[in-house]
Amino acid sequence: MELNLKNKNVLVWGASQGIGLAVAKSFKSEGASVTVVSRSKEKLEKVCKQNNLDHFITADLTNIEQGISSIEKAIELMGSIDIFVINTGGPEKNPFENVEQSQWKLDFNSLWLTPCESLKKILPLMKKQNFGRVLLVSSIAAKEPLKDLTTSNGFRAGLAGLFKSMSNEYAEFGITFNILCPGYTNTERIQNLNLKQEVIESLVPTKRLGEPEELANLATFLGSEKAAYITGQQICIDGGANRGF
Repeated sequence: MELNLKNKNVLVWGASQGIGLAVAKSFKSEGASVTVVSRSKEKLEKVCKQNNLDHFITADLTNIEQGISSIEKAIELMGSIDIFVINTGGPEKNPFENVEQSQWKLDFNSLWLTPCESLKKILPLMKKQNFGRVLLVSSIAAKEPLKDLTTSNGFRAGLAGLFKSMSNEYAEFGITFNILCPGYTNTERIQNLNLKQEVIESLVPTKRLGEPEELANLATFLGSEKAAYITGQQICIDGGANRGF
């Protein structure tokens, strides 16, 4: 299927490894111009060279000003942003009684305020060009709370409501908002948990971890013109791990 992404400019946050990098590579393979953002200049230089990615910007996405600055720099580098992939990683694991005020603030900035304030810079441009794709890499925690992921469970569920509201507000301008909800995916974070196969099988009906590329394939389709009629959706890429409807 031809996705017509050759003249599109894509900005991917959190793209020095894992899901973010897989998404960046997938868009690049379709001919898009791709700018990636992460904290580590060393990692970004390496992945850009290895994967022929166009530009990189270093930014700490828990810092609102740095998030906004990454948007401004990306526009300078590419001229515009057609597709914005928001991927700011997973918060620290804690039960409610152990969540300190500092964690609430840090995670709220990373998951909520930095993306929202950055979108204010992007959406006027997308409106002018009558095209835009906003993709949020979230988690199945947005649909089914996971044990001890208190801040993630709360903020991600709220973002689903926000994206639904924004999808209605911007639909007439050709801008779509969709949320990707990965389950247990073969990233460094999951690898560090050293989950045994029997544990994976108890959590995931397909009895395996997902691969970052499987989410990236969907992200690339949703970023294309072919997905113009899909907006305001939360889609799980989880091998059936989410048991709800």
